[in-house]
Amino acid sequence: MTVTIIQPNRRILLLGVAAAGVVGLLPRYLLPANAQSGALAATETMRGGANNYIPGAPMVDNLGTGFTASGIVREAGSGKPLRNLRIQIWAATERGGEREPSNRGSVVTDANGRYRLDISPIVPQFGQPHIHIAYDDPGFATLFLRPVLNSRHDKSMVTDFVLAPAAANGARQG
Repeated sequence: MTVTIIQPNRRILLLGVAAAGVVGLLPRYLLPANAQSGALAATETMRGGANNYIPGAPMVDNLGTGFTASGIVREAGSGKPLRNLRIQIWAATERGGEREPSNRGSVVTDANGRYRLDISPIVPQFGQPHIHIAYDDPGFATLFLRPVLNSRHDKSMVTDFVLAPAAANGARQG
């Protein structure tokens, strides 16, 4: 039987450390958060998400045409779709800025937790084309999102999010 002795050197040591790091981190990147912990984690409020927020935006059928904001709202932990939740959306559009009353409105999620709102085309504000989406009614923790579009020419954006029960997580500030 022949035994080969490997002389440790800096290259072998660095490769070993790198391999151990990859093996240790790999499961986090390959599995979604809910598969790792067994529960769906709540979405974090985004910085700038509450900019120009005004509580109680009116219920609307649309805010124009040319762009569609949509998504699914789920409950943290179980991941079940949340129905009959009021979701507020506002954006800078060709009709004016985020403070323009005709650029903000609320919709209600359907039985499958889906929301959808047609909006006039989005224009960049502060250099980025973006929309704002908020949940701030009782029952779940307040959440403010500010998703950025890839281009001002985008015609739609799907923003799914997960809400934490208010009692378990408290209100979040944007």
